[in-house]
Amino acid sequence: MIKDIKGLHHVTSMAGDANANNAFFTKTLGLRRVKKTVNFDAPEVYHLYYGDEVGTPGSVMTTFPFGQMPRGRRGAGEVGVTEFAVPKGALPYWSDRFAAQGVTGLGTDTFLGENRLTFDGPDGDSFALVESEAQGRTPWTQAGVPEDAGVLGFRGARFQLRDADATGELLTFMGYQKDAREGDTTRYVIEGGNAADTIDLQEMPSSAAATQGAGSVHHIAFAVEDRAAQLEVRRALMDTGYQVTPVIDRDYFWAIYFRTPGGILFEIATNEPGFDRDEDTANLGQSLKLPTRYEPQRAQIEGLLPTISD
Repeated sequence: MIKDIKGLHHVTSMAGDANANNAFFTKTLGLRRVKKTVNFDAPEVYHLYYGDEVGTPGSVMTTFPFGQMPRGRRGAGEVGVTEFAVPKGALPYWSDRFAAQGVTGLGTDTFLGENRLTFDGPDGDSFALVESEAQGRTPWTQAGVPEDAGVLGFRGARFQLRDADATGELLTFMGYQKDAREGDTTRYVIEGGNAADTIDLQEMPSSAAATQGAGSVHHIAFAVEDRAAQLEVRRALMDTGYQVTPVIDRDYFWAIYFRTPGGILFEIATNEPGFDRDEDTANLGQSLKLPTRYEPQRAQIEGLLPTISD
């Protein structure tokens, strides 16, 4: 069994309009944009990162806004809901805020005793706010959201699968423990990591397969402390039969990827070096940062990217 996973690192979704995406995460949800860079494989597309003050692993939502990309179709074989943690008692504040800003898909429920507020993102993304203990986390408060209601980071994510058994076995191998079940959904929890420590597996045996597009989660990333731990995880996964990519330098972390039995793309990302490697904390997310290989094309790339209104 792998013992190096520390919970979630980040979640990455595909998106449509860059300005609508930026406004939703920074103004509606009150997150901080901690990095403005480009897709490594498509430099004409932004890669935007949102999180807490410094982009702590377990707090970071990232997006690829492709512009006129068609929306994805919800279904089995995807991360169906991305869940953010907020302080206990904060949901009434968010219900009022979302209603005033025209956020769609609002609904309330409970799961395993936790109060949840579900809502849609700008591309039909499925999100939830979950009342949780802070566990030492501090929200970003410079966007007008009070500290006693601010987003603390991720609570976890809910996968939608036709058959959850194989993915449950994988999570157990990765260090998660089966915790409890309610209805068609089973919770897995990892101990000793960060506070983004839950994965819920929802079984949808008769559902059509999801198709990716704007609003779909492209991949979900799990955190390890450093490159040495990442190599141990890679070795363990490959010994078990998974096809894992070589280590890829993503500037702010190192990454490996593999596809799960349920069809979801997993990433294992390092907590090092972090988002302050090329910007000081006070100015995170302000300047366009390019991977080194694209610097010679900076003028051309800047001409292709839409201007983001901050």
